[in-house]
Amino acid sequence: MAAAVVYFRHAIEGLGGYGYLGAFVISIMGGATIIIPIPMLAVVFALGGALKYTWLLGVVSGLGETVGALTIYMTGYGGGAAISKGVHGKLQVAYERMMAQMQKRGSWTLFLLAAVINPFFYPAALAAGALRFSVVKYFVVCWAGKTIKGLTVAYAGYYGLRGILRALGVPL
Repeated sequence: MAAAVVYFRHAIEGLGGYGYLGAFVISIMGGATIIIPIPMLAVVFALGGALKYTWLLGVVSGLGETVGALTIYMTGYGGGAAISKGVHGKLQVAYERMMAQMQKRGSWTLFLLAAVINPFFYPAALAAGALRFSVVKYFVVCWAGKTIKGLTVAYAGYYGLRGILRALGVPL
């Protein structure tokens, strides 16, 4: 990824034109999808090096991803019973474990899974919907976690891209 960033540095600098609204929109798409991968984190990383207010990028990214994650919550809310009565396989066992964890420590589990880059947030979001978490509680907890993740990725892009470009002698 670092080599691609250096090679395509002019295109990445052009990402600044999409700005915070672009980061918000792609974060909604990235937070809403489970099956189709959206390069949301790569875009936030690249924009971290291109935009002036990195902290705002992290907040906007976290908000967008949380808005997108509402679709996963609503899927669990509407289809939680159908998921829990499915055929018992590896996915079913993992879902049942997540349900048990969410019943014990739902808010903390959701926050921690939202704050780091991992694939386990989606089952937790489904479980939160199936367990009928308050949508306001879900939104606030996810936004806090997703904002931490967004800030981390944006600042990694800010310091990482600038460091790579400086090391190569590219004027900033």
